[in-house]
Amino acid sequence: MQAIRILGLTLGLALGATAANAGWHDQISSFDAGRLQNLAQSRQAAVAEAQAGGGSGDFSAIAETLSPSSHGVDEGALLGNWRCRQIKLGGMTPYVVYSWFTCRIHRVGGGLFFEKVTGSQRTNGFLYPESGAWVYLGAASVGNEPPHRYSGNAASVGAPATPDDQVGILSSIGDNHLRLELPEPIQESHFDLIELKR
Repeated sequence: MQAIRILGLTLGLALGATAANAGWHDQISSFDAGRLQNLAQSRQAAVAEAQAGGGSGDFSAIAETLSPSSHGVDEGALLGNWRCRQIKLGGMTPYVVYSWFTCRIHRVGGGLFFEKVTGSQRTNGFLYPESGAWVYLGAASVGNEPPHRYSGNAASVGAPATPDDQVGILSSIGDNHLRLELPEPIQESHFDLIELKR
């Protein structure tokens, strides 16, 4: 599977915060900054795990989601409802491709907010512009749990990370087609994807 460019993310992480993206630089923990910096390596290792073993769901969805080159996308093109599916690579199972659910991106408190609103595994968090793509700082919740929020530098009881925290990069891979990459989840898998279409 071809390497995917991250729109200058690694360079962007090394640079000082600007007015446009100071929010995420101020919130992200050093542990999570490391997860973002290692995104390409995490993806490569997890894809190798998926290719080496069996899993469940539509295996072809992995290449369909990861192979396209990523492109920048403006805020207006993100807003609204989306069909989305989660893909988990590596870890407990070589791969799992879930069925389609509902996600939406909307404005909350002056920021851009992503949420997977249906299914037993949910995710939500804010999106911040970075080099044409969007940095995602969010958290996962399951079942009837209330939505969790990204803890970042306020990780509970001084821990460097919590199992619910998620970080990632959202980018366009075609017309009305997005990819959210979530490197090194704390639980279950080694790399998560959320594919969005409409």
